[in-house]
Amino acid sequence: MGVPTNLVLASWTDRFLAWLIDFIIVSIGLGILFAALSLPFWFDNNMVRAYKSIEPLHYIISSVVFLAYWTYFEFKTGQSIGKKLLHLKTTDLSGKLIEPKIAAIESFGKSFLLPFDVILGWIFTNKRRQRIFSRISNTIVIKLKEEDDYGVFNNVKYLKD
Repeated sequence: MGVPTNLVLASWTDRFLAWLIDFIIVSIGLGILFAALSLPFWFDNNMVRAYKSIEPLHYIISSVVFLAYWTYFEFKTGQSIGKKLLHLKTTDLSGKLIEPKIAAIESFGKSFLLPFDVILGWIFTNKRRQRIFSRISNTIVIKLKEEDDYGVFNNVKYLKD
């Protein structure tokens, strides 16, 4: 097995599509969960008012679920379901899998602050296409090729697809 010296950075478009796939999958699960939890209120005339009163809680619960989802998958394999489908992987700057703490930091931005994280990442973009929380956690998103075996990389050169 040869050690690749080049890591192909994933495009912003591929990363967005992977995020969108994950967002849809997790949102469906959350929708089912919230519908089941609200079942006792379905026949209550005050359901809309009750829902409005817990709206901030809904955002917090949803964001925590997204944080747990991305942290778990990006720590375990470097790939959420969306990233796996698009052959992308989150790694450290040398191409290795990341630790749980790093995965949590990296995932926090896209779970709670995605618009700010991405916009600031674009404005202050660097050669590694990192969001702000990707920079903080020293992670990148790479495009995989089937024949690649990603282990420890030395002399890494970053390429854009």
